[in-house]
Amino acid sequence: MTAFWTLQALNTLQYAALLFLIAAGLSVSFGLMGFVNLAHGALYMLGAFIGISIAAHAGFWAALIAAPLAVGAIGGALYAGLLARVARQGPMPQVLVSFGLVFIAVELARIVWGDVPLGLDPPALLAGRVQVLGTVYPAYRLFVIALGAGLALALWLAVTRTGLGAGLRASVENPAMARAIGIDTERLFLWVFALGAGLAGLGGVVAAPIASATPGMAVSVLIPALIVTVIGGMGSIPGAALGALIVAGIEVFGAALWPRAGAVLIYAALAAALIWRPQGLLATGQGR
Repeated sequence: MTAFWTLQALNTLQYAALLFLIAAGLSVSFGLMGFVNLAHGALYMLGAFIGISIAAHAGFWAALIAAPLAVGAIGGALYAGLLARVARQGPMPQVLVSFGLVFIAVELARIVWGDVPLGLDPPALLAGRVQVLGTVYPAYRLFVIALGAGLALALWLAVTRTGLGAGLRASVENPAMARAIGIDTERLFLWVFALGAGLAGLGGVVAAPIASATPGMAVSVLIPALIVTVIGGMGSIPGAALGALIVAGIEVFGAALWPRAGAVLIYAALAAALIWRPQGLLATGQGR
């Protein structure tokens, strides 16, 4: 029985780490920039496919570095060329344009990589299994947990303890005053959007050895990421981490203990959050 609970707890942490990588960038664009970016799932998908292509020639570790950078550059180019203009027009144009980008990206992925699921082998260093509290668990999944925790801490420190984070918070609270004191808010938001895109791309690369990459993942990952963002609170890095833990725990333990209702529990949690804490558990920022 102890082995069962240990396994489910580790699965929860691993799934939460993946959800955090996706939802952190989404939470920042929603809460801090006031931009409804439904194309975030497409960036996650591109990270997986680009990572698989790079790994085929240069190995997993090169893909882990290069794919997020490539997706971050794609996200930055999209924001500078298109989405920054839509950002000034309100939520509905943002939703329509970003969701349209999802369909474009899915079709491009089908053209370039095909419609057959593609996988990625973990590196040899992490291909084995490790014993944790009497339970044998894949080393790669432990790496995912450590990576998610490390990035959560790094992002929190960057937002709360650096000059860049202070400038971002100032730009969110009062953009006009921030510009008056010399902060280039548009460039700052561009870099933040590119960072969020890069995190989505990193999530795609990290997820590829666990779940096969398919064009449909651009849409399927969007719903849990949105739920994490709403429950945790828009614009909050700790909120994204907490929301990811809650959503992962409900899905993993729900599927194990109550399979028939497991899929419903997550939406019940979302409804409860919207009723009792609509701003999110750890919300911050009010958008642009």
